Amino acid sequence: MSTLDGKKIAFLATDGFEDSELTSPWQAVADAGATVVLVAPQSGEITGKNGHTQGVDLVTADASADDYDALVLPGGVVNADDLRVDTAAVDFTRAFFAQHKPVAAICHAAWILTEADVLSGRTLTSYPSLRTDLVNAGATWVDEEVVVDQGLVSSRTPDDLPAFNAKVIEEIEEGKHAGQTA
Repeated sequence: MSTLDGKKIAFLATDGFEDSELTSPWQAVADAGATVVLVAPQSGEITGKNGHTQGVDLVTADASADDYDALVLPGGVVNADDLRVDTAAVDFTRAFFAQHKPVAAICHAAWILTEADVLSGRTLTSYPSLRTDLVNAGATWVDEEVVVDQGLVSSRTPDDLPAFNAKVIEEIEEGKHAGQTA
């Protein structure tokens, strides 16, 4: 049985996130024993595209990857598009790669990885419409349920959440990966 006792996991999101892509991995890592923190560009609470609200624990401007064991990036078109233009969010994301820590991105969340310039030579999946963006950023894109590449976990859609959640827990449990670099 996987256990994430003593691990602290950051979820990075803003308004317009895909509800299940936040709530399902959140519950999975919390059930595995991790402490979970929501980081967002603004304080207060954020609202998903289907109406789920979630309280923000920390704003991106005050967040440091030093304080977390892993990062989870929920999808949602509006969420992903807004995060990739938030400099603090991009810097926060890039820092996880620089520190070799696990990062998980589902659906449209991979957009921020293009802005963070961490995809060269990496293999991942995403919502199919991101394929060209990810390839142009230097990645190899594949159409698979879940892909793991040196601590980078990626999936396509909410249908992939069971496999995504399992691999997220596994990669966090393994810890740092030398091949996870910025």
